[in-house]
Amino acid sequence: MNFSTGESNFTVVLMERDTFETALTKHIIVVALCLSINYINSTLVYTFTKHQVFNTNPRYILFIHLVVNDMLQLTLACLLHVLSYIVFTLNVSFCCFLLVTAIFTTFNTPFNLATMAIERYIAVCIPLRHAQICTVRRTYMVIGLMWAVSAIPILKEVFTLFATEPLSFFNTRIFCQRENVFKSTTMSENQYIPQYVYLALVWLTLLYTYLSIMFAARAASGDARKARNTILLHGLQLLLCMFTYVHSILQSGLLQIFPTKLLNIRFASYVIVQIIPRFISPIVYGLRDQTFRKHLKGYLLCRVNASTYPNNDTLFKISGREKRPL
Repeated sequence: MNFSTGESNFTVVLMERDTFETALTKHIIVVALCLSINYINSTLVYTFTKHQVFNTNPRYILFIHLVVNDMLQLTLACLLHVLSYIVFTLNVSFCCFLLVTAIFTTFNTPFNLATMAIERYIAVCIPLRHAQICTVRRTYMVIGLMWAVSAIPILKEVFTLFATEPLSFFNTRIFCQRENVFKSTTMSENQYIPQYVYLALVWLTLLYTYLSIMFAARAASGDARKARNTILLHGLQLLLCMFTYVHSILQSGLLQIFPTKLLNIRFASYVIVQIIPRFISPIVYGLRDQTFRKHLKGYLLCRVNASTYPNNDTLFKISGREKRPL
């Protein structure tokens, strides 16, 4: 996961900085988008915790795990973006912590999308065994497996960092980007091979589940059609997530065309890679799902339906008093 361009572009960044007005505008845009998306996501989490129909359903448990993961990833990405403009350099230890957590959550997203697609496949194509296979306990076990698998690539880089760098390196200050911290691993040509294999497996999973559900949808099942459309949106979200692995190449290509627009290219790619994919999750389940939408509407607008509270007559009965006219 990269938060800026490579070493060759870093030299240009050192010499070129945004004006105060431009930097302030970019900060406002990024922070406003981050707060807006996290507000919607936090409302989804609150709705999930308040209604048992959600926290006993593996489908919604996987979804809310994706939402929490996106909130953490988006917050860290926004923090790194703002700090890169305000203080420019960070302590290596603090930078390493932020990068590891951000990369960790980024690896987690494709795995979560694939697991959600498998759950929909079981619900549509093997409905009689869905309750037996997709239990709440097994769902939380799979979530734990996600975190374990997602930790393998970045922990390898962390161990390599501690083995190759002196302790004094962690007390220095650097521009916080992956290439500046994990130098020995990012210079390797084979560093991304495990990630590409991992993403290929996720794509094959999405493709297989989509085709299976599509054939099931020919039987005119409404649930099958909804599941098929949901997996299509999963694919779109995964495609946007994949920009994380290729955006440095895209930035280098754009710099060849617009050599004087490095800062604008970095900002645009940041919004596309880090923010937009986090905006899709609430839409896929929070707004498209009828059950979630019914419970979410009141919380999202900071109001609760009056029907959820007893009326005045009921209150008087509960208190043991009779309602009398004044």
